[in-house]
Amino acid sequence: MRWNLPCKICRAMSTTLATLTDAPPKAAGRPAGTSSGKACTTKQSSSRRARRSSAQRSLSRAFETFQTAARSLEKSYGHLQREVLRLRFELEHTSRDLRASLEENARMRTHLARVLEGLPIGVVVTDSEGRILTANPEARRLLEPWAGQVGATAINSIFSELLCGARETPQSRHGEHELSIQPDSASRTIGVSCSVLGQELARSAAEKSVFLLRDTTEEKKQNAQKELIRRRESLAEMAALLAHEIRNPLGSLELFAGLLADATASQPDLRRWTDHMQAGLRLLSATVNNVLQYHSRPEPQLASLNLDRLMRESIEFLRPLARQSGLRIDFYNGLGDLEIPADAHRLQQVFFNLAVNAFRSMAIGGMLAIRIDWEDASSFRAVRIEFEDTGCGIPAEHFARLFDAGFTLTPGNPGLGLAVCKSVIEQHEGSIHVASEPGKGTIFTIVLPRERCER
Repeated sequence: MRWNLPCKICRAMSTTLATLTDAPPKAAGRPAGTSSGKACTTKQSSSRRARRSSAQRSLSRAFETFQTAARSLEKSYGHLQREVLRLRFELEHTSRDLRASLEENARMRTHLARVLEGLPIGVVVTDSEGRILTANPEARRLLEPWAGQVGATAINSIFSELLCGARETPQSRHGEHELSIQPDSASRTIGVSCSVLGQELARSAAEKSVFLLRDTTEEKKQNAQKELIRRRESLAEMAALLAHEIRNPLGSLELFAGLLADATASQPDLRRWTDHMQAGLRLLSATVNNVLQYHSRPEPQLASLNLDRLMRESIEFLRPLARQSGLRIDFYNGLGDLEIPADAHRLQQVFFNLAVNAFRSMAIGGMLAIRIDWEDASSFRAVRIEFEDTGCGIPAEHFARLFDAGFTLTPGNPGLGLAVCKSVIEQHEGSIHVASEPGKGTIFTIVLPRERCER
C-alpha cells in the first residue's frame, strides 16, 4: 500500500529546493579585478553558502520528520493489519459456528419432521381459534374419513370446543376425551388429548395448541374382552365351587338310586322310574365332573387297566340313559383282555361324554356302536376306540369349533363335554378325531398309545 506524505513535509521540501535553485546567475560583462566587484561577489557567495547550509539543515529536519512519520505510519499499519486479521479470523470462526449451528438445526428439523411423520399417534397443531394448521399422516388417516362425513368446518369446531375446555379447566388437559365416528358404518373411537403451548393460557393470536389423537377402538374392544373373560373366570370359579358342593350329595343320591334299582329289578313298572332317576343323576354327575375337569385340569393318575372291563362298566353305567331314550348300545372288542396305561376315572368320563352326545343326536330306535381294536395291526403300538351313532350328523363347517369350550349344537347344553374329552385324551398322549355326514351319523375316533412314552 502506498501512503502520501504529510502536507507540511511536502511544503518544506519544496521551499528548500526552491531556495537551492534560486541563486542568481553569474553577472556577465563586468570587468574583473575591481575591488567593489570582488567584495560584492564575496558577500554574495557567503550569503549563498549560508542559505545553502540553512536549506540543508531544513532538508535534514524534513527527512527526519518524514522518517519519523513513516515509522509511525508503518507501525500503525502493522497494528491495523493485525487487527484486521484478528477480526477476519473471528468473523470466519463465527461464520463457521453459525453455519454448523444452521446445519445442526436443519438436521434436527428434518429428524423431528421424520419422527412426527412416523409417530403411531396422530398429532394436530391448531391456532388460537382451533383451526388446524398441521397434521401428521396418522392424524390425517384418522380424520379424513370423518372429514368426508361431517366436513372440515365441523372438525375445526370440535377442536375449538376442546381448546376452550382446556383453557377453562386446565386439569382437563391431562385427561383424554373420546370421539365416536362412523365413517363407513363401522364405529370407531378416537381418544383426543390437548396441550396449550406456552406457560400462560392467555388467548393470543400467536397461541398454538397440540392435540394428540389415537385410535382406541381396538383397545376398547380388548378391555371389553378382558372384562368378559374376567366375568367368565369368576363364573367358572363359582361353578367349580358349586360343583364341589354338589358332588358329595350327588354321590349319595346315585348310591340310593342304585339300591332302589336293585330292589325293583323284578318290578318293571317301578324299574322304569328308577331308570329315569338314575339317568337324571348320571347326567347331572357328568356335568359336575366336566366342570371340575375343565377348570381344574388335574393331572391323570395313570395305572395299568383292562380296557375291555372299563368299557363294559361304562356301558352298564350308560344303559339307564339308553333305555330312557329308547336306544341301543352295541359293543365289539377286537383286543381281548388288553391293558393300557390310563386314568380309569378320566377315561370313563370321556366315554360317558361321547355316548351322551350320541344319545342326544339320535331318535328313538337309534343305535350306538362302540368298537375297540388295534390302530395298526402290524405294529400293535396304539389302540383305536370308536363311538359311531346313527344320529343326524354334524355339518362340516362346525368341525373347527367342535372341541372348543362353550360350543354346542344342543340348546341348554354347557358345551364342555368334547372340550374335556380332548383335554383328557391329550393328557394320555393320544388323539381324538371326528368324521360325520349330515343325516348319516357321526364317528368319534380315539387313539391311545399301548405304552406310555417315557420323557
